[in-house]
Amino acid sequence: MNYAKWNIVVNDVTKLGEGKFFFKTNVGDVTSTRVETVPNVSLSAKQEGSPITGLGYVLNPKGEDEVEVTLWAEFEDPNQETILGMAGDVFINCVKKYAEYIEEGGNPDEFDKKKK
Repeated sequence: MNYAKWNIVVNDVTKLGEGKFFFKTNVGDVTSTRVETVPNVSLSAKQEGSPITGLGYVLNPKGEDEVEVTLWAEFEDPNQETILGMAGDVFINCVKKYAEYIEEGGNPDEFDKKKK
């Protein structure tokens, strides 16, 4: 998945190895290592260089046209809960916008993540 294509925060992604990625973002550089991946079901990862030390999501289909997404994050500083919650909302909105674009027949290579 090309995170840089749809995630408004990610500018560039470099694959470092199997399940390990380096993200150049507009809030700093992050190394992410996948801990568990179940295609089209769930993903969990640990991160270095980010206040979010772990994250993941679970996809739960709700009928033919809807998927419930549960997003979770681990972080050490409880004072950052509000701002990291907002970051989670941005992430979900990016995924939703990209998914809707694809569902409408859009070409993934032409997706503009900055377009409203």
